[in-house]
Amino acid sequence: MGLVGVLVSLALLIGLAFRGWSVLLLAPAAALVAAAFSGEPLLAAWTQIFMPDAARFVAQFFPLFLLGALFGKLMDDSGSVATVARFITGALGESRAMLAVVLAGAIVTYGGVSLFVAFFVLAPMAQALFRAAAIPRRLMPAAILLGTSTFTMSALPGTPSIQNAIPMPFFGTTPFAAPGLGVIASLIMLGFGLWWLSRAEAAARRAGEDYGADASASPEEAAANEIVRERATTAREFDPAEIDHGQRSEAGPSIVLAALPLIVVIAVNLAMSLFFLKRLDTSFLAEARFGGTSLAAVAGVWSVVVALAAAIATVIVVNRGRLKALRQSMDAGANASVLPALSVASLVGYGAVIAALPAFALVRDWVLSIEGGPLVSLAVATNVLAALTGSASGGLTIALDALGQTYMKLAAETGIDPALLHRVAVIGAGTLDILPHNGAVVTLLAVCGATHRESYFDIVMVGIVGAMLGLVAVIALGAGLGAF
Repeated sequence: MGLVGVLVSLALLIGLAFRGWSVLLLAPAAALVAAAFSGEPLLAAWTQIFMPDAARFVAQFFPLFLLGALFGKLMDDSGSVATVARFITGALGESRAMLAVVLAGAIVTYGGVSLFVAFFVLAPMAQALFRAAAIPRRLMPAAILLGTSTFTMSALPGTPSIQNAIPMPFFGTTPFAAPGLGVIASLIMLGFGLWWLSRAEAAARRAGEDYGADASASPEEAAANEIVRERATTAREFDPAEIDHGQRSEAGPSIVLAALPLIVVIAVNLAMSLFFLKRLDTSFLAEARFGGTSLAAVAGVWSVVVALAAAIATVIVVNRGRLKALRQSMDAGANASVLPALSVASLVGYGAVIAALPAFALVRDWVLSIEGGPLVSLAVATNVLAALTGSASGGLTIALDALGQTYMKLAAETGIDPALLHRVAVIGAGTLDILPHNGAVVTLLAVCGATHRESYFDIVMVGIVGAMLGLVAVIALGAGLGAF
């Protein structure tokens, strides 16, 4: 009965979330359903298991949600994101419209700009480019997703995405874990995605298909859609409802000033991870008042926090005249972080209740018995949980909460570098999460005015197939050569 309860609770969670119900309600309700089937005490499951794990996730990662959303909002309102995107698309032109959209998305998201901010800035520019180049509008979502939600989220070393940060406390790693493997995976994802999109564009031209008609709904109307909002808040760190709060600058900065905060994020993250933190005396972390922890457990999060804080200061300093409503923009950025953080934390609490059930031992044993060793079983676990929850960050945290210590023990026994576990886990979580109910997919389609029927197949090819190829390459190379 316990395993039946797990399946029923998952069906409840997935089905109602797809219909737009809030995860804040669904996650505890589904957890209690699973606990009831197993005969577990319901109040204890909610207050002693669900809530402590959800609270621990917020305690560990809310600074990243907060600063990431704030940085994205300030970059948007200052006109910096639009300036960078315009520069890239203008430099490449309509003859390379597909590449321009992909690279524009990749640069701004690798520089720390929130996924949803990038969506709302890139979509109008992509529409203009695709219309001028006579490329079908149905290919827009796949192009934007390739640049914003694949290799810059999970593979490119140093990316400040929340997904790349989640494994760090579990494995004692940094954002630059297994950099060589990450670069290889990124090149595979980017190369395959661009090949597929160019193939699709060529096929459309042969068939005489042009841009088509624009959708009637605007990106702003899509952001205001409550169902889109509820699904989006489990996908990344920005609540789309805050996208129009604050005041956007009518004139953006120069490309140098616009790109400077993005460079600051990458440079400070690298310096903190590889140099500065290692030179600090952090013995005080062993004290009970600081959690009795170690630098390895917090260094990764600290690196990203400092990098984002430095970038926020840079945005404000170089754009003070353009940020006409600074307080309102900062309030909107801060508010935009709350619902996503609590939504993902609720998924984590749900996973904690499931992991505490006696029936979960069957699931754990099945995962660990998968042929191919720890790297393959870890990839399967993160893939499956991200697919079920529709959230890479939620699925990844649930998997590592339940199995992280087990994989660290296996790594010690088999000589696997924790950095390799980190990269496999993150890329694994960023593959099957892009299913139809994924919040980023739903939001992107709404912003582009496209439907699943029109655009989802191309999203699967660039977002799932390309990521799977990168994951297979990382596992194969890592198993043979180790982390590098």
